[in-house]
Amino acid sequence: MPSQDSKPPAIADLRCDYRLKALLETEVNANPIQQFQLWFDQALQADLPEPNAMTLATVSADGRPSARIVLLKGVDPAGFVFYTNYQSRKGQELAATPWAALVFWWAELERQVRIEGRVSKVSDTETETYFDSRPRGSQLGAWASEQSQVICDRIVLEQRLQDLEQQYQDQSIPRPPHWGGYRLQPDLIEFWQGRPNRLHDRLCYQRQDQSWALQRLSP
Repeated sequence: MPSQDSKPPAIADLRCDYRLKALLETEVNANPIQQFQLWFDQALQADLPEPNAMTLATVSADGRPSARIVLLKGVDPAGFVFYTNYQSRKGQELAATPWAALVFWWAELERQVRIEGRVSKVSDTETETYFDSRPRGSQLGAWASEQSQVICDRIVLEQRLQDLEQQYQDQSIPRPPHWGGYRLQPDLIEFWQGRPNRLHDRLCYQRQDQSWALQRLSP
C-alpha cells in the first residue's frame, strides 16, 4: 500500500503498453459493419461495462465542435442508431450540419472504433417501436427534461416528473414529438488495436459507391 506521503504519478507519465492482440488485413471482414458487429459481440462476451457507450461529436453551424457520450441502440447495414431530444444541443447541431463522428473505446480489449458519416432521423415507426420498449421512467424522463436548457435547480425536474406521473397514471405514455432517433450512415470506419511500443494497428474502411476500400494507416 502506498504511503500517505507518496505522490500520484504525473499525467505525462501515465501510459500502458498494449499487447493483447494484433489486427491484420487477412483476418477482418470485407464489410466493416459486420466487422464492427464481431467486435461488439466480443465486447459483450467480455462483460464490459456499457459496451454500447460511444462518444458522439457534432459541429455547430459556425464550426464549433462538441462531444458527449450517448448509447448505441441499434446497428444494421444502413448504419448506427441512437436516440435523443431533437431540441438538445446535439439535435440542433445535427439539424444545421448533418454530419457526425462516433468513437467506441473498449479499454479492456485495447480497442477503439472510429466512425464518420452523414446523420438523418430514423422513421417515426422505428422511433415509436423503440420508445414503447423503454422503461416507464425513461419514457417520463423524455417528457420531463427540456434537454440542454438552463433550469434553476433539480427540484424543477423532480416536480415535472411528479406531475407527469400523476398525468399518466394508469395510462400508456406517448412519445414526445421532440424526441426520436438518428441514424449515422458511415462513409468511414476505422478499427484500432493497441500494440506494443505505440505501433498500433489501424485498419480504415472508406466507402466507394456500393463497396468498401480497406487501407492500413500508420499509427
